[in-house]
Amino acid sequence: MTSNLPNLLLPDAALSVAGLTAYIQMLLEQDAQLQQIWVTGEVSSATRYRSGLFFTLQDPDAQAAVNCVVWSNQLSRLATIPVPGDQLIILGRIHVHPQRGSYQLIVWQALPAGEGLRALRYRQLRKRLEAEGLFDADRKRPLPTHPQTIAVVTSPQAAAWGDIQRTLKRRYPGLHVLFSPALVQGEQAPISIVNAMRRVERDGRAEVLILSRGGGAIEDMACFNDERVVRAVATCSIPVVAGIGHQRDESLADLAADICAHTPTAAAEQAVPQLDQLYDEHRARFHALINALSYRLESAYHQLQRLQERVRRLRLDRQVQRELQSLTWLRQRLFQTTNQRMQQSMQHCQLLRQKLITLDPTSVLKRGYAVMRQEQGRVVRSSDQLTVGQELSVQLAQGQAKVSVLEVLDVSCFPDLIQNPHE
Repeated sequence: MTSNLPNLLLPDAALSVAGLTAYIQMLLEQDAQLQQIWVTGEVSSATRYRSGLFFTLQDPDAQAAVNCVVWSNQLSRLATIPVPGDQLIILGRIHVHPQRGSYQLIVWQALPAGEGLRALRYRQLRKRLEAEGLFDADRKRPLPTHPQTIAVVTSPQAAAWGDIQRTLKRRYPGLHVLFSPALVQGEQAPISIVNAMRRVERDGRAEVLILSRGGGAIEDMACFNDERVVRAVATCSIPVVAGIGHQRDESLADLAADICAHTPTAAAEQAVPQLDQLYDEHRARFHALINALSYRLESAYHQLQRLQERVRRLRLDRQVQRELQSLTWLRQRLFQTTNQRMQQSMQHCQLLRQKLITLDPTSVLKRGYAVMRQEQGRVVRSSDQLTVGQELSVQLAQGQAKVSVLEVLDVSCFPDLIQNPHE
C-alpha cells in the first residue's frame, strides 16, 4: 500500500499544543510593550462575576475587539467602572490562557474618554426613530387569542429556534409553525432579517411573527439596532413578538415590536396560550355555568313555592264563584238591553212603514186620483202645459187610458175643488 503523503522532511521533534501555547505565552507576556500598555476603545459588553468584571473593548471602525478583566480586588481602584457604550482608556497587561488558547487584557486602570461611537450612533438613531413615533404605545397591536399559524424569523443554527419549537409544542400542540431563516449576526444580518420578514408577509398565513435570537455580546446583537430592521418591525403587517438576547438586553427592534419578550422562550410563551391553562379556564367556566344554572333553578323553585302558597291563601274557588256570578249578571243585562233595543227598532220600523204607505203614489191613485202624462212621459202639473187636441196618457189605480184635450178650463171654474182638494 503506497502512501499519498508527499515526501516531506519531518523534524526531529514536533511541538505539542502545550509547547506551542507556552511559546506564544512567553512571547506575549514577556514583551516589554505588552507588560504595561495603554489601550483605547469602546466597551461593548460587561458582565460582573464574583471574581471580577469581564468586558469587551472594541474598535467599532476597525471591527476589532479584545477581552478584558478587572479582578474584584482592583475594581475599587478604577477611576471609572466600564459600562457598555463608554469610550475608555485602559491600562493593563496581556495575559494568555493556555487552556483556551486565547489572550485577554488584565486591567489595572480605566479612564473615561467620552461617549463611544457605537453608543453615540445608537442614541442618535433611537431619538430620531422615537421622534417619528415608531416606539409609541398606541402603535402596539394586540396578539390574537388563539392563533393557528405562527412564523419564526431566526437562524436555523441558533439555539433559539430549538427553544421556540419546544415551547410552542409544549404549550400549544397542533400549532402550524412557519420558519423563515435569516442571519442574526454579521454585516449581512440586517438585510437578511428584513427579507425573511417580507417573505412571511407575502405568504400571508401567519397571524403572529416571532423575531428571535439567543444572547450574545453587544457587537453580535448590533443587527437588531439597524435602522432597516427596526423599520421593518415597526411597519410589519403582522403583530411582531421580539425575543432577542437575554433579559438585560434591549435593542431598538424590541422597542418597535408589538410585544417585547426579551428571550426566545418568553417570546414563544407570549405568542400562544398554554393549552393546560385553556383547559383549566374551560373547566372553570363550565363549573361556573353549572353553578349559575343551579342557582337559577333553585331560585325559580322557591318562587314557584311562594306562588303556590299565595294561590292557596287566595282561595281561588271563591274568586271563581264571584266571577261566575258577575258573568251571569252581565249576561242578563245584555239580554235585557238587546230586547229593549230590538223593540225600539221594531216600533221605529213600523212607523217608517206607515209613512211610506202614506207617501206611496199608488195609495193616492186608489183614492180616485189619476196621473196625466204627455207623450214624452212628463207628468202634467198645470193646465198651462195643455193644448186643445193634445193626447194624454192617464194612469189610474188600475190600468191606463188615452184621452184627448177638448177644452182647457180655468181653475176658478171649480171653486169647491179648490176649497177641498182631497174630496
